[in-house]
Amino acid sequence: MGDAKLDLLQGTLDLMVLQTLATMGEMHGYGIARRIEQVSGDEVLLNQGTIYAALVRLQQRGWIDAEWGASENNRRAKFYSITKRGRKQLAEDTAYWMRLSGVMGRVLAMSEDGGEQ
Repeated sequence: MGDAKLDLLQGTLDLMVLQTLATMGEMHGYGIARRIEQVSGDEVLLNQGTIYAALVRLQQRGWIDAEWGASENNRRAKFYSITKRGRKQLAEDTAYWMRLSGVMGRVLAMSEDGGEQ
């Protein structure tokens, strides 16, 4: 595996976007993608098609809202914000992923005799 970038599991990008908007506030798509890349230590690289497909999906589900505005360089951009439903979904998904990662940690920590290392 070495230097290969991480492939995201189903649903993880949605969770990353919701968490980014919950912590950073309103942002445009490019900013969301760059922030996720930065926080991941550049282990996750997002192209425009990937991030915008996620934003459309989240908007359709009612988890984020969008409105047009001007970016830092005075360009027209769509700014996204998390909704109340999105915050509820974020809490549910966060609990799920924390539980799943705990289980995976325990399974991967097993030694050959079946016990924990």
